[in-house]
Amino acid sequence: MKTYKQGLVSISFRDKTPLEILIAMKKCNLNYIEWGSDVHAPCNDKENLENIKKLQDEFNIICSSYGTYFRLGVNDTKELPDYINAAKNLGTDILRLWCGNKGSEEYTNDEKNILFEECKKASRIAEKHNVKLCMECHNNTYTDTKEGAFELMEYVNSPAFRMYWQPNQFKTFDENISYAKLLSLYTEHIHVFNWDGKNKYPLNNAIDTWKTYLSCFGEDKTLLLEFMPDDKIESLKTEADSLFKITE
Repeated sequence: MKTYKQGLVSISFRDKTPLEILIAMKKCNLNYIEWGSDVHAPCNDKENLENIKKLQDEFNIICSSYGTYFRLGVNDTKELPDYINAAKNLGTDILRLWCGNKGSEEYTNDEKNILFEECKKASRIAEKHNVKLCMECHNNTYTDTKEGAFELMEYVNSPAFRMYWQPNQFKTFDENISYAKLLSLYTEHIHVFNWDGKNKYPLNNAIDTWKTYLSCFGEDKTLLLEFMPDDKIESLKTEADSLFKITE
């Protein structure tokens, strides 16, 4: 039987403080959090990072990952150690990054080659620091398709260079299943939500869908709720309960 870790992405509540988020999580029995580098945990604010770590310890909540907005092929890889140090201050060895700044089909061969080499360079930095860099399968990045993501993983070929997975709200259920199956061996964490295009719906409406998604992954995963259907922190309890139903 699989044992999942359930948690939350802090960017779900950018208008709330780390303390407010941790209090809400504790009430919902969510024990893992991915802090975002944009609002809650900037990489260059060491004092804030240390305070967040103290709060985590107080609430017995573990940092599963550091959600950065570092874009490989755009940002200088010389900046990566700053993000890696921030992740370690929070108590995690997993960082989420974005790969490039446009969809895979928009890259010329030369641009793709440059991007892939940047990713390989980043993987070597990650290996040196004993962390994992995980690409998010996000629109308007190179990993927007399963083919592009798989090609990238095969090229970099490093245990320090991995993937996240989440369903693409603009693609069909079958397309999302295909992506999940192809990238399952490379996937570390999963972002969980129930969207259709630009519309957000309660996770409870997609219990069976998510059970099928999770069946694509052979190993236990960390499942992180991302955004509420109404963007309200008061809805976290209902969404967390639905997340637990998915993993029953």
